Amino acid sequence: QVQLVESGGGLVQAGVSLTLSCAASGRTFSSRAMGWFRQAPGKERKFVAAISGFGGATLVADDLKGRFTISRDYAKNTLYLQMNSLKPDDTAVYYCALRQAGTFTSTLPHEYEYWGQGTQVTVYS
Repeated sequence: QVQLVESGGGLVQAGVSLTLSCAASGRTFSSRAMGWFRQAPGKERKFVAAISGFGGATLVADDLKGRFTISRDYAKNTLYLQMNSLKPDDTAVYYCALRQAGTFTSTLPHEYEYWGQGTQVTVYS
């Protein structure tokens, strides 16, 4: 069984940095692509970033490049999302996800099989 638990969200002022974590349990963590998505109130779930299982390659949404960075720590079985220069528009529930089959280049939510419950990030100005 695969379980994903996000943490690190909170209420922060615009301009600061915040790092989210996703603790994973199960043997698939080390071999499958993982990603971050976010969903703002009243809006669709949107792709944020993804990382490959073994290759160390990453993909970040065009509008978030330069501010957001995705990484993973195999020893700790943890996925991270570093968010810099946060804006009020970044306010959303952030979810981590694991793709059971396929590459890290997928940006479609339905192609990710396992999901965490999300962590709230609220940015005020």
